[in-house]
Amino acid sequence: MPKRQEVVRRFVTIKRTRPNNTYLCQTCLLSLHHHRLASTATVSVANPGPIEPPPSGRALPTNTSSTSLRTVYKTKASVMLSRPPLLTRDLTPFEKAYFLYQKRLNERLALPFTRYFYYQKGTPGDVEWKRKIKERQTPARDIGRYNAYAKEGWNDELLMGARESEPEEQVEALLRDAEVEVPRGEGEEGAEVKKEVVAKPMPRVTEADRVGDTKSLDRLLQRTLYLVVRKGDGRWWFPSDGLVGKESLHTSLLMANLQAAERILVQTGGLNMNTWIVGNIPLGHYIRNYSVPAKDKEKSVETRGEKYFFMKGRIMAGQANLKDNAQGLTDFQWLAKDELEKVLLPRDWSATKNILAER
Repeated sequence: MPKRQEVVRRFVTIKRTRPNNTYLCQTCLLSLHHHRLASTATVSVANPGPIEPPPSGRALPTNTSSTSLRTVYKTKASVMLSRPPLLTRDLTPFEKAYFLYQKRLNERLALPFTRYFYYQKGTPGDVEWKRKIKERQTPARDIGRYNAYAKEGWNDELLMGARESEPEEQVEALLRDAEVEVPRGEGEEGAEVKKEVVAKPMPRVTEADRVGDTKSLDRLLQRTLYLVVRKGDGRWWFPSDGLVGKESLHTSLLMANLQAAERILVQTGGLNMNTWIVGNIPLGHYIRNYSVPAKDKEKSVETRGEKYFFMKGRIMAGQANLKDNAQGLTDFQWLAKDELEKVLLPRDWSATKNILAER
């Protein structure tokens, strides 16, 4: 008997006779346990059970690995080209009332306006000041008729339906305040009202909003617009294409090489757009499975679908032009997030809605 097996046999004998033996260390106990497991496995392998023959009439399974098709997906880069908001969002009714309340509260807390510090008595500026302060009752020009030092100065909140808090009403009040009355001459009655040349702000609602021109970038100035194109099969989608040659998503951002993302924008929207690809990492990815996989038995390949990697882009100037595009696109639109839901397929919308900006 080998020496190692003899030592193990003695330890096992001691352990059985003296179960609470304190002369065995933990390392020895673990070694004995592992030895028992190895011995049991050796006995099982040495005495395998009988092998049952296959039932008559049933052939053994054959190896089909040589005829199986390798599953692949087409990797495509897709550009979410967007125009960021150009204006701040509209205020809510609560915010409008709150800001007007703060302005009127400031009139109550501030010191009275010292007229003679700014206008010398008897000058045309002083006369014009008296006319305007008589009409609006306050030095502020955009808070309506309100006198902070009158008996009703505490009543600085608006009533239901009041328009003093509307931005359009405040703009009109500022324009009216810019009007200047110039006397015709000495001894003549009446005065000629001369309007100063004031740059009137452009409206927040443009002509493209009124006519519903979805190809114009001058619409929905408070929202982010995304470029979507219509393919030959009528499906609306973001500009996308497969990788060509040694293109990759990371190197697709090199302007000198004009790869992937930049190439897609040129092929779909033309050269009239000044664009910028933001960052080197995709916003997200989307696996679009085919309803029927495409099989290529010559190459032993089964194409299950397409994998889209979305790159973020911004348009700085210009406009899309589909003339002579290389992908057979028929139409394009600049749409906000809620409008994209109406044109994209349900599964495409479900995969991209969390990537798009809310405003």
